[in-house]
Amino acid sequence: MATLRHFLQMKDLAKDELAYLFDRTRIIKARFKAYQRYWPLQDRTLVMIFEKASTRTRLSFEAGMHQLGGSAIYLNTRDSQLGRGEPVEDAAEVISRMSDIVMIRTYEQEIIERFASHSRVPVINGLTNEYHPCQILADIFTFIEHRGPIQGKSVAWIGDSNNVCNTWLQAAEVFDFKVRVSTPPGYEVEAERAGLHGTDHFEQFADPMVAARGADLVTTDVWTSMGFEAENEERLRDFADWQVDAEMMRAARSDVLFMHCLPAHRGEEVAAEVIDGPHSVVWDEAENRLHTQKALMEFLLLGRVED
Repeated sequence: MATLRHFLQMKDLAKDELAYLFDRTRIIKARFKAYQRYWPLQDRTLVMIFEKASTRTRLSFEAGMHQLGGSAIYLNTRDSQLGRGEPVEDAAEVISRMSDIVMIRTYEQEIIERFASHSRVPVINGLTNEYHPCQILADIFTFIEHRGPIQGKSVAWIGDSNNVCNTWLQAAEVFDFKVRVSTPPGYEVEAERAGLHGTDHFEQFADPMVAARGADLVTTDVWTSMGFEAENEERLRDFADWQVDAEMMRAARSDVLFMHCLPAHRGEEVAAEVIDGPHSVVWDEAENRLHTQKALMEFLLLGRVED
């Protein structure tokens, strides 16, 4: 039995542990592609708790747990006592006695921290307002697949300094690469919220074209994240000059990659010619959520395995 560990933000795992996860992801993905059955989590149960809607997170975790031989149970807070005022701590005590691992997709990071502090089993952050660590696991693995190690590389983040951006900034400190962020005025990175320890791996730019200059990877996200729908019209105006288009991609390296965590709005944060163009790896990126999360669940439940 592995020591109880949680994955609530990127810095919860050390660099060597994350490198191990990427090695395991390669092996697990190769087995999946070769139709080789691999059931290390047979008879284990994953509980998935959703307060925010999802497509990729639910599908990748549910399919992933089944592919590892276990089972997955979907709970929506609207359909459970959590949505009727049951304390998070009480829910954690009960749910963790009836399952082997829990994934939560919710709003405030504090909620998942409170749940984890009362859980007997590993807890995974499937997304909060502050962080989206499973997405960045998949993104970095995708970069490694296409371009090799990310250390020393330059990542341009264009758009809102949201949970995905915060997690890129944490990852940059772990893996020693640079994130060049460009946001409209009023949407800049909040260093404390992002959990930054300094500015060695982070630069802020007023001009998105300057941020993209010479980048190895250009990435973005929707302008209006879940929970901010009331600001949609204002954000459409504020972010109008922050669309990732072909001109911006030309400012980057000739072999630049484009990523987006999806769903995407063509014509808003990204031009169709970019997301559907030759530099885009968004479909590999989406698939790799499945494989990196399988490696993560295996590690949290079994520790390091040798095979």
